[in-house]
Amino acid sequence: MKLPFEKSPPEAVAAIDLGSNSFHMIVARLQDRQLTKLDQLREMVRLGAGLDEEKNISEEVMQRALECLARFAQRLNHMPRGSVRIIGTRTLRIANNTEQFLQRAEDILNRPIEIVSGIEEARLIYLGVAHGMDHDPPRQRLVIDIGGGSTELIIGESYTPKKLESLGLGCVSMSQRYFADGLINRKATRSTLLSVLQRVEPYENRFNHGNWEEAIGASGTIKTVGRILNNLGWCNGEITHEALNRLIDLMIEQGDITKLDMPGLSPDRAGVFPGGLMVLFGLFEGLGIKSMKVSDSALREGILYDMAGRIRHEDVRTQSVRQLAERFSVDSKQAELVKASVLYLTLQVADEWKLEQEDAQFLEWAALIHEIGLGIAHSQHHKHGAYIAEYADLAGFSRQEQQLLALLIRSHRGKFPVNPIKNHDGKKFRPLLRLAILLRLAVILHRSRGPLVIPEIRLTPEKNSLGLEFPSGWLDSHPLTQADLQNESELLKAVEFDLTIG
Repeated sequence: MKLPFEKSPPEAVAAIDLGSNSFHMIVARLQDRQLTKLDQLREMVRLGAGLDEEKNISEEVMQRALECLARFAQRLNHMPRGSVRIIGTRTLRIANNTEQFLQRAEDILNRPIEIVSGIEEARLIYLGVAHGMDHDPPRQRLVIDIGGGSTELIIGESYTPKKLESLGLGCVSMSQRYFADGLINRKATRSTLLSVLQRVEPYENRFNHGNWEEAIGASGTIKTVGRILNNLGWCNGEITHEALNRLIDLMIEQGDITKLDMPGLSPDRAGVFPGGLMVLFGLFEGLGIKSMKVSDSALREGILYDMAGRIRHEDVRTQSVRQLAERFSVDSKQAELVKASVLYLTLQVADEWKLEQEDAQFLEWAALIHEIGLGIAHSQHHKHGAYIAEYADLAGFSRQEQQLLALLIRSHRGKFPVNPIKNHDGKKFRPLLRLAILLRLAVILHRSRGPLVIPEIRLTPEKNSLGLEFPSGWLDSHPLTQADLQNESELLKAVEFDLTIG
């Protein structure tokens, strides 16, 4: 649905990847479904190395990260909201003080930061790699991305990922665990390899060489290995199993992280290189990889192409919601009726309540799956549905977006979950309350679950109130709806909101 307040597509878009090892930013122009890079920045922040034993990011590392973001922010200041996406990955998924970091970082950037699941990270990586590869003829591809804190495995064809997994193996974490003293010897490399093989073993049947025709690697570790091997003359454009063996021998021969001297290995990469190399070799061994191409594109390019899809109203999130509704056998006719009514109500209050296209989008998604909990039990089905929406793997959604969707579903009937709404980080209490009220009203209007024609309703929105004016005599001839609306008016008094019906 195109709302009157929808903005024109931006001329340029930007993506920031807050990785466990490096922070990356890319700015590109979007034209005719193609992205042209305009600018690119990268800083080695080592966020993952800042985790202490309690999984808190240290103040020193947090400050280094914030200083990097301040430099990024200067480049983005002129860009409109909605043209920039900032994604947090493994370290921000697991750190206990992530919320503290997000508050400080978002104040600097003046933009929200999305924390994505490992599966969503894998999807975005595949999207970026796929757009940078030749697709004629279509081939089954294994894509591997070794980051600072996690490794993503994806099998896909053309632009479509089919199998996705995220493993807690990264160049930072493995280097800290097995090469913390800086020494590189046969014992340390064997221990690292064994650990990688143990982690990969449960996924061998899904991702081994019998499931794909070519392997492609992306991001820092793999690009660095490819560059070193090419510079040494040990391979020609592709990483091979034999060349990796030779590179490990060379690394052991040099014996110390501080003494690593390989053509193409930058000083800021050396500290995490041993762990990353052994993760890559373990994947070659465990998955039966003989050779691997190297991609120049990865997560940040995937973020940009995902944004391009949203701008063209080809949002994968809508597909995810519809698939979830189908999986839980949602009454599609009822869901579509509620969706149409909530958008009808939204249009009338959009200006006064300063609603945006994104608000309408979330109300539409919530309407389509507000009854998914019925697939578990009728009693408390709004709570069951909220749990599913928050914790299911939904392609395209960040963690905060799924929490918002879940809160709307949780709020569509019964008493308002006041504390969860107040504690939601993505949207303040009053704006979120208003969205929930709109969904609740749409659900009430369609309680009969029949072909009821909703009359023209005039809405009068104020800051903390909403007036509903029905055609003369309509409520009298629909006493159940009238009783439901009066009950809703009483419930809303608990959250200091005035609903009047006339």
